[in-house]
Amino acid sequence: MSLIATDQLRVIIGLGQTGLSCARYLARQGLPFVLVDTRDVPPNLEQIKTEFPAAELHCGELDVGLLSRASEILLSPGVAKDQPAIQQAVAAGVKLSGDIDLFCQAVSAPIVAITGSNAKSTVTTLVGQMALNAGIDTGIGGNLGTPVLDMLAAGEQDLYVLELSSFQLETVNDLRASVATVLNVSPDHLDRYDNNMQLYYQAKHRIFRGSAQIVINRDDSLTSPLVNKQVKVSSFGLSRPDLNQFGLLEKNAEQYLVKGLDPLLRIDELKTQGQHNIANALAALALGDAVNIPMAAMLQTLKTFTGLKHRCQWIAEKQGVTFFNDSKGTNVGATVAAIDGLAATLADNSKILLIAGGVGKGAEFSDLNKPLQTAGRALILIGEDGPVIDDAVNCFKGHYADSMSEAVKLAADMAQSGDIVLLSPACASFDMFSGFPARGDAFIEAVEAL
Repeated sequence: MSLIATDQLRVIIGLGQTGLSCARYLARQGLPFVLVDTRDVPPNLEQIKTEFPAAELHCGELDVGLLSRASEILLSPGVAKDQPAIQQAVAAGVKLSGDIDLFCQAVSAPIVAITGSNAKSTVTTLVGQMALNAGIDTGIGGNLGTPVLDMLAAGEQDLYVLELSSFQLETVNDLRASVATVLNVSPDHLDRYDNNMQLYYQAKHRIFRGSAQIVINRDDSLTSPLVNKQVKVSSFGLSRPDLNQFGLLEKNAEQYLVKGLDPLLRIDELKTQGQHNIANALAALALGDAVNIPMAAMLQTLKTFTGLKHRCQWIAEKQGVTFFNDSKGTNVGATVAAIDGLAATLADNSKILLIAGGVGKGAEFSDLNKPLQTAGRALILIGEDGPVIDDAVNCFKGHYADSMSEAVKLAADMAQSGDIVLLSPACASFDMFSGFPARGDAFIEAVEAL
């Protein structure tokens, strides 16, 4: 574990879970720090005062003078770095960093680093489970579950599998992962990036900084970075792969997950449904292979992994209609992937009824037209940006619902036997719910009440 200089002024901005994990880590090192939050009364203020009674605390408007005197600002992912006070400090030479950089400086164990507009939680969980099933002492966290620095409280583990968001990656300077991937890139969080897709793309690609090996998605050119020749590149995709790459191959009229020409697993042995879940399985295999997780353990995991709650989760079949909860589908790319993935499982003349809407985050929804034109039967809209989706989708008119219960009832009434009702909102949830889990739970409750 590397040492951190003690003669520095470190300022932690943002006192949510990530900020608190930074404070706990520095406190364990016996290092001083200043705590800052832009809110006058952070939600966990009393906990902060109890846990760090000796720390200097500033709440409210950012103090330019304080930030400019700092040697390092540890910025929480929920705080945008383009705020004038932060930018003035950076211009004055202050290092802008975050919990991920601190973590990478502290550990020597291999790191699997995973980002993407969609499926990063699923693939992170899947790779982590593969490693655990192989008997490897593995830490799984980051944007998913445990903050990375809290994972170090009990000592270093043998492998880390990290889900990283674009917000976290904004402050990454040198990740140095053993293997890193951008699973896919589609418009998301454009409200944070001034509707500039290039800025979002650049944030995602910071994951490759210092990585020994990278894994790219052959089906998405935006996942492939410019790297020097010393960096090993491997790939996954829903096609026949080259030697030592991961993909699909037909043999004896059945499709297999393969490495090169070597069959690994029939796709009908996967517990999860849809083309997007086949891609997730291939991505996990490529990442696990890069850090030498035994193939037998990886394949056994794929046979038993049922997916994550709120991510294209099978809920019930009622009167021949199947209901799927994809509440985690908070952007257009995720919803398109869910529709396309489930469409491949439909019988002839069966269709998908999509429940969508919420807070659109400045997204462009016209990409929903193609999959809905092909596989859709109806569009049921909820939330504040339901009308925006309705304007963008021209293959049929949307039906409006004031609640999740009403939306599910509308969909069930319009559905025919063999159809799928899919909650995949393409939006954030905070207009109607506390978060995507609450939205998904409301969908499950409404389905169960039918």
